[in-house]
Amino acid sequence: MAIGVVAGDSIAGEASGGTLRYLLVAPAGRTRLLLTKYATVMTFCVVATLVVALSALTVGALLFPLGDLTTISGTQISFAEGLGRALLIALVVAASLVGIAALGLFISTMTSSGIAAMATTVGLLITVQILDQIPQLHALQPYFFSHYWLSFADLMREPVYWDDLVKNLGLQALYAAVFGSAAWARFTAKDITA
Repeated sequence: MAIGVVAGDSIAGEASGGTLRYLLVAPAGRTRLLLTKYATVMTFCVVATLVVALSALTVGALLFPLGDLTTISGTQISFAEGLGRALLIALVVAASLVGIAALGLFISTMTSSGIAAMATTVGLLITVQILDQIPQLHALQPYFFSHYWLSFADLMREPVYWDDLVKNLGLQALYAAVFGSAAWARFTAKDITA
């Protein structure tokens, strides 16, 4: 939800604050500004997931003894390999947010109200996650951006189960391409009044 708030506020927040027009006065151009905003949202995704992973590791180390880890498959892996997989999990979780970030950026280009863009992005996120749990929609669910979000757990199997991870990353890339292009098309043609 935090990603939805940050992505939704990226362009619309500047418009509602009256700073978007001043950002566009610089010779950077709209495309560069949009790419910079998207890169900032993606940086937030990576940093946020790494902070959560590091916090979990710290608290876990304080409460439980460190040592070999048992995978979901029941096999043992070394602590060093477990740390490597935890880092990979954090990166996969960050990559899983690419789709919602692009969707939030697109919504942000459609309004001048930061709060409306944030609420719409988070509302869509919640709605899609609810729809993903309705069995009657099983034919549509593989196309929801959140459907494969929990595939990161497959990194803790031995051997690693890659099918859902690849589907997740491909789906996120598709959402980023579609909604990133839509955001670019909307923002480059948008009349900036604020």
